[in-house]
Amino acid sequence: MTSRSRQVAPSRGSAGRVISTSTQSPAAPNTMRAATIVTGSSSARATSARKKDAPQTMESRTNRTQAVVSRAGARADMVRTIAGCGCPVIPLLALVAPAASVRLSSCPTGSPMVQHRLQPLLCPGSIAVVGASPKQSSFGWMSYRGIVDSGFDGALHLINPRYDSIDGRPCLPNLAAIGKPVDHAMLNVANARLEAVFDDAIAAGIPAVTIFASGYLEGDTDPPLVERLRRKARETGLLICGGNGSGFVNYAEGTLVNLAGNRGNPEVGNITLISQSGSIYGGLIQNDGRLNFNLTVSSGQEISTTVADYMDYALALDSTRAIALFIETIRDPEGFAAAADQAMAQGVPIVVIKAARTEESVKMAMSHSGALAGDDDAYNAFFEHHGVLRVYDLPEMTATLQLATQPRTMAPGGLVAITDSGGEREHLADQASDAGVTFAEITPETSARLAERLEYGLDPVNPLDAWGTGHDYQGIFIDCWHALMADPNAAGGAWIADMRDGEQFRFIFVEGAHATAKATGKPMAFVNCVPGGIGHETVALLNDYGIPFIDGMGAAMTAFARMMAWRDKRAARAMAPPDAPAQSVIERWRERLATGMALDEAEGLALAADFGIETPATAIVETAEEAVAAAEACAGPVVLKTAMPGIQHKSDVGGVAVRLDGVEAVRAAYDDMAARLGARCLVAPMAPCGVEMVFGLVRDAQFGPLVLVGSGGILVEVLKDSLLAVPPFDEAHALSLIDRLKGRALLDGVRGEASADVPALATMLARFSVLAAELGDSIAELDLNPVITGPDGAVAVDALVVPSTEA
Repeated sequence: MTSRSRQVAPSRGSAGRVISTSTQSPAAPNTMRAATIVTGSSSARATSARKKDAPQTMESRTNRTQAVVSRAGARADMVRTIAGCGCPVIPLLALVAPAASVRLSSCPTGSPMVQHRLQPLLCPGSIAVVGASPKQSSFGWMSYRGIVDSGFDGALHLINPRYDSIDGRPCLPNLAAIGKPVDHAMLNVANARLEAVFDDAIAAGIPAVTIFASGYLEGDTDPPLVERLRRKARETGLLICGGNGSGFVNYAEGTLVNLAGNRGNPEVGNITLISQSGSIYGGLIQNDGRLNFNLTVSSGQEISTTVADYMDYALALDSTRAIALFIETIRDPEGFAAAADQAMAQGVPIVVIKAARTEESVKMAMSHSGALAGDDDAYNAFFEHHGVLRVYDLPEMTATLQLATQPRTMAPGGLVAITDSGGEREHLADQASDAGVTFAEITPETSARLAERLEYGLDPVNPLDAWGTGHDYQGIFIDCWHALMADPNAAGGAWIADMRDGEQFRFIFVEGAHATAKATGKPMAFVNCVPGGIGHETVALLNDYGIPFIDGMGAAMTAFARMMAWRDKRAARAMAPPDAPAQSVIERWRERLATGMALDEAEGLALAADFGIETPATAIVETAEEAVAAAEACAGPVVLKTAMPGIQHKSDVGGVAVRLDGVEAVRAAYDDMAARLGARCLVAPMAPCGVEMVFGLVRDAQFGPLVLVGSGGILVEVLKDSLLAVPPFDEAHALSLIDRLKGRALLDGVRGEASADVPALATMLARFSVLAAELGDSIAELDLNPVITGPDGAVAVDALVVPSTEA
């Protein structure tokens, strides 16, 4: 190390690897993913043979094709020449392609090919470390050494005006002094210096940066620093990992751009981890070997590059078998939805922890990273619609990822399980019920096979307690396990066993279980009943056999529940919502809603009727005589409601009179209501008796129109008995929503009441979802409340429709 007295020329050239191209801001929600042209020689970096020695010198890399970037003008005017392939000079921000569909097996430096636009961010050929330091306790040293120790074989440039050299490598005063193209700059600087260095990166034509700093400045101006950086990134197309994050590790390529230089478990795996929390990120990558990653990203504030972008990149990697997310918010719902749908199509489960579910944690999310946490019920609806598996803690995430990445396919049917304790079996049944796991109904043949091997007094059932006196226990357990797993109704199995390293007799179980797993082709897991006792040797052995060792029974049952749900989602037929009305009908209502004037009840019910929803006949009256005539036309008891403009909640002002039977009752009710509230009223026949339900349209700030279904009356208000769903959907999904309500049992009839026509209710809900999908952007509020459901069908007897005033 020497103090700076003169500028030292760089000794290592740029790898000239990738220049990202995009005409859209990475921060803006979109479903487009820009193409990238990759250039280089035929000596591609092989994923399986990354060099672990020092970076090559410039002379040793001269045979690589260089991507030449002009720094003479603004970033938007940059051009790139692709040498040796006859390609024209291409404007940097000119190439746009649909979402990446080309699979990336590695980050090649071979002949030109279309690759992912995030390549310079996540698989750079050259890196500049701004803020490099020789102080071994500093992040400037640890982050630099992390790159070197990871085996990165691209050009590495150290930047710090205080030093001429660090660790025997030249150190330059600034990014401009590099004098050649650089793919990625790691900005390891404090908030006070961040914007200046950020601007230097833009001026140097660097397409991607990683920011560790929080971006919060005391006494900052308006707009604040993070917003200024976001705007500059949007204008230039700069890709950013962070800020307020820990960087990333591309395990397959040996590229580590990480705050503390920590890659955790070094084994290359098949899970992509994307976390908006740096600490959660660090904890997960330093696991005990149960989870192995191909890519991990601490996305932080996502100034320009979001979770959706990283998901899209991960899905272009052949090695990705599952994606793990820890998020506070989704900043690009459209892009996230597109990536989630692509993951489902590719057979890649997405497992997510969505933090900030409570009022207090929502406030914390805003102060922590500026994240708008959103409505948690809306997130549940969004995740369910796109097949994203939500879990609620890290043990559940770990267990679900273990099952998601084991090599065997979950079969149809339910879970089989074996234990060595009656108490454990009871506890297992409770945990499975809480998680929503269904145990397989084993066949009589399987029961007979179990009975042949079990000691006297043990029931041949599933889940099975197979421990008797201990006589021939190893053979009994292995034979019974094979019988359970071979049952045609078994989807997979859980062997409950508190195994520890050093317990040699347990390895017989492992070998027997492995033989059964191979023979049946079904997934299984060993499960600790008591968490925390997992053994590294046991984990390693089971990993070799493709059998997870899950820590904790509750986490294991959640994992099986999620993976069975994912199996069913993939196997389900495509959603087939009811047909929408004619386009002319939709346009007529769209024009009416565009006036901004509230619809009265009669208009609201007419809107519902146009979408196939059963509604009563109604009449608007403005005199007592008209009210009497309308009531007589109904041939039975009627309801009288105020229809005065501006009164939306009629019951609150005494604007509803029910069960009016006869001329005098109708006249008296009308005279009273007209005197108090106004002459305009609505007359309709009384609805038949039945169970009250409620349908609603909710406009979510992140996810747009959502459908609400709930139990009516006091249940929806006091017990919060409602669910949200993304429209449109079909009758089958509508029925699944209804079946999950707390008040579902009321529809089956109680205290002698007849059962309601639940299929008719599901059909109505599906038709309402079509209304929400077609007109939701034009409606601020829509309630059908109540929807009366009885033995003869369902009818919406009241409607509240408020048009949207948003442009």
